[in-house]
Amino acid sequence: MTVAPASFRSVLEVRGLTVRLPERADRRFAIEDVSFEVAAGEIVCVVGESGSGKSVTAYTVMGLLPRGLVPVAGEVLLEGANLLARPAAELRRLRGRRMAMIFQEPMTALNPVLTVGAQIEEVLEIHTTLNAAERRARVIAAMREVALPEPEQLYHAYPHQLSGGQRQRVMIAMALILEPALLVADEPTTALDVTTQAQILALIRDLQRRHGTAVLFITHDFGVVAEIADRVVVMQHGRVVEQGPVREILFRPRHPYTRMLIAAVPGLTPPERPPVSKPPALVVRGLSKVFEERGWFGIRRRVEALRSASFAVRHGETVGVVGESGSGKSTLARCIVRLLEPTSGEVEVAGHRFGAGTRRIDRRLRRDVQIVFQDPYRSLNPRRTVGQSIIEGPMNFGVPKAEALARARSLLRIVRMDPDCLDRYPHQFSGGQRQRLCIARALALEPKVLIADEAVSALDVSVQAQVLELLDEVKRRFDLALLFITHDLRVAATICDRILVMRQGEVVEEGPTREVFATPRHPYTRALLDAAPGKGVIFGAASSACG
Repeated sequence: MTVAPASFRSVLEVRGLTVRLPERADRRFAIEDVSFEVAAGEIVCVVGESGSGKSVTAYTVMGLLPRGLVPVAGEVLLEGANLLARPAAELRRLRGRRMAMIFQEPMTALNPVLTVGAQIEEVLEIHTTLNAAERRARVIAAMREVALPEPEQLYHAYPHQLSGGQRQRVMIAMALILEPALLVADEPTTALDVTTQAQILALIRDLQRRHGTAVLFITHDFGVVAEIADRVVVMQHGRVVEQGPVREILFRPRHPYTRMLIAAVPGLTPPERPPVSKPPALVVRGLSKVFEERGWFGIRRRVEALRSASFAVRHGETVGVVGESGSGKSTLARCIVRLLEPTSGEVEVAGHRFGAGTRRIDRRLRRDVQIVFQDPYRSLNPRRTVGQSIIEGPMNFGVPKAEALARARSLLRIVRMDPDCLDRYPHQFSGGQRQRLCIARALALEPKVLIADEAVSALDVSVQAQVLELLDEVKRRFDLALLFITHDLRVAATICDRILVMRQGEVVEEGPTREVFATPRHPYTRALLDAAPGKGVIFGAASSACG
């Protein structure tokens, strides 16, 4: 490992950095007068809401700013050398050798037509003079260091054949294989379940300590901050509003914005909720789903993704479904709404039964069960106005256009959006606003059951809190049965009356949320709770008193 000369106080120094936005943007600068440092062997977390400038800061450091964003003031010093004054060719040499980046979504960062071994090896091929055998040995050693199972076999695997956690480990191996002085991690655990997230955070922390790497960690999750950070930089509207040691920021925040962010983080202690005694709106009986992969000579692979799931959700009740990736949560949701055809079992909605193998799904199921997905941008047609998207469902069920538009305007008021935005397109809204529009679209059909499938997992903590409050409000207003699927146990604690814990397609534990969190019976439930990031820190309402 190359050690920076003693004359450098920090591996990374950002001094008065300002990046200009294109003309007609909502503000003049993406980031303005940003200054902070990251020392060798230190993890500095940059936190803030969407639009705060944290990712722009990271991409400026790496020299990866998109066209139209221009640094106009300040310096970015890597081991004393100003990166903003370096030519593009030199920046390419530095990336990988002296600085590296882990991106948020490894599936989009990795090339789908190359094996993961070849993609890691490419870094060595570009930056070293090692021969093919030496490169392969180095790659396998790096894969072993990030705890990838059977690296000799995984070397030949393609990205789609790996789990999300394994793909993120490949990205970490690729970033650290040349032992760079600086590692930039841009939201690397946002889409991961709690156990995989805990493993990735522990891995980054362990590798950083062993290699003495300086880590700039971008996140909006204060649970992650509590788990991994040495120091914290808080950004709002492109400016640094507060920075300091992690304990000082978490327990004695000075700036109102920092206090708001910390107060918005859900706690792990569920509030007391009286049991809901209304009749069930959704009953699931023995629902199973088997996926079969067929080859030339019959069935080659058989996966039981869902195994005889049975439960009920009452009117006015929120039932949470938690578990790791691959536990069957989303398969369950898609089988209920018939986006997937279940192998066996039945679903009963408002007294109407829909069994597996039903050739023609009754229109009542399409109307009475609606779903809100994780990514609102992919859920809305980018070529249609939001008004067209909201009124499409009611009009398909015979509602006149004028009445459907009146209903859409009313729903927009309910989800706290301006009714005049019906003629705008999805790209003209923020992520939180798009999710509100998706909720309005789901409510337009006046359903009995609403399914939220990871509906807040990609949102900032403050926006997440607003959307959770909105979901709880519309559930009460319309007397909905809400099935809430999430990998975030803090979110589940905030909103759910009861909890279903799923593992490998089975419901392994069920009960009132407060009871399950306080005295989990199944070892798997205990493991999930123990893996929650920042478990020892009290977040939520109690934290609003801090500072």
